[in-house]
Amino acid sequence: MTRGYSHIVIGAGAIGSAAAYWLTQAGAERVLVLEQFELGHAFGSSGDHSRIIRRAYHREEYTRLTDAMFAAWAHVEERSGLQVYTKTGGIDLAAAGSPGAAEIDGYRQAMDAAGIRYDELTIDDIRAQYPQWKVTDDTIGIHQADGGILDIRRSVSAHVSLARAAGVEFRSGVVVTGVRVTSEGVTVTTPEGSFDGGHLVVAAGSWLGDLMPDLGLSFDLTLSQEQVGYFSSSNLADFTPDRFPIWIHHADEVHYGFPVYGEAAIKIARDMRGRFISSSERAFIPDDTEPLLLHGFLRTHLPAAAGPLLMSKTCVYDMPADRDFVLDTVPGHPHVAVFNGAGHAGKFASLMGRILADLLTVGRTEHDISAFSLRRPAIVDPDFVPVFRLGPGGPDPIAVDASPPGPFS
Repeated sequence: MTRGYSHIVIGAGAIGSAAAYWLTQAGAERVLVLEQFELGHAFGSSGDHSRIIRRAYHREEYTRLTDAMFAAWAHVEERSGLQVYTKTGGIDLAAAGSPGAAEIDGYRQAMDAAGIRYDELTIDDIRAQYPQWKVTDDTIGIHQADGGILDIRRSVSAHVSLARAAGVEFRSGVVVTGVRVTSEGVTVTTPEGSFDGGHLVVAAGSWLGDLMPDLGLSFDLTLSQEQVGYFSSSNLADFTPDRFPIWIHHADEVHYGFPVYGEAAIKIARDMRGRFISSSERAFIPDDTEPLLLHGFLRTHLPAAAGPLLMSKTCVYDMPADRDFVLDTVPGHPHVAVFNGAGHAGKFASLMGRILADLLTVGRTEHDISAFSLRRPAIVDPDFVPVFRLGPGGPDPIAVDASPPGPFS
């Protein structure tokens, strides 16, 4: 039995590593992080090079957090000496009058509420400013200047390095098998022994469901295995970050993508394939069908990028029924905080870590996180209808709402 930890963090991915670092900045002096794999692994949701970072979001609860989000990353870059954010600008495109255009209108409303500037794009603007795109005459869009790339692997490296330098103890290869919560603290059990702490952060990603019974939680957490493709091209110079922004194309299916970054290729994916799995079914061998679908989109809309497949990579969305974050302390146990990113938290990782640290050190946060409560309908109402998006012809093993709130890349 190891005693005396002020805070224990389960999970050393993007969120857990951020929480560990920000706990040190909040004054915590004895912090332990338990990670079931090696540090910096790609088995969860923190692998690959890039995630979209953006201010354009479907709800103002997110857009209002973006100032603090960028400030947190600027702090990490300054302290670590490592660039994690690459500004490219970001565009959202859809056909006028379509459900996709309605999603973009929701982005406008959320940014307007938060006082965030953006530019309207007519078809002439799109063709003049982004000649890489082949779009129909009814295409409209918006551009937001701060959109870009968040290097998720670098972010984990930066947070882990800064946390270790501040005295945080990391133990890798340690699987958490149970948690006992009392009014005085927590005991975390593992095959390596038990660890006692005064406070607990659970940032276990796809494995949160395994720990829910011990935490007194019982909401549905749906896992979907996703897949991205990197495509080579003889025109890569036209898709560098200074010439080509991050993008989301809103249609019956939502596609999103990146300029050349991390690999000599253009990265593209569909949002929400709906390949539902359990945590034990997580696979790392990509399927052969997805690249064909992605290449078809490139041939139609970005033909200069439609070269041969360089590589595919898999990841997992772990989602409550409304695909909004879980960011809260466990009811009745204010010394235990839980986070779930719903498949779109990478861009917010450092800020989420800071908020978790605040909740467990000063007992509050300056940010409005009420929308992410463990007491909201999607968590407590067993009849809440999931809002997962599924594209045409996709699997449909669960009920889905016909009007999802928008892409979550």
